[in-house]
Amino acid sequence: MDYFSEDYIRFEEDFQRYSALNIPLTFLIDDILRTMAMNQINYFYFEISVIKSRKNIRMFRYRGETLKIKSSTYCVL
Repeated sequence: MDYFSEDYIRFEEDFQRYSALNIPLTFLIDDILRTMAMNQINYFYFEISVIKSRKNIRMFRYRGETLKIKSSTYCVL
């Protein structure tokens, strides 16, 4: 993961904006991705592309977030 890319920085800013946690995103990434994969829920949108010269490698570009509001005081990501 490229922690210095513009896409990651946008992703981190969106996460911190909607999260009520005081834990930095870098400590939660593996847990978030595992939970998303197990539940088949997309919280964030990524554009996925395959590199022609290396078909086993996929490049992900962050495109935004989804937001579901349960009530006026709580947000679920």
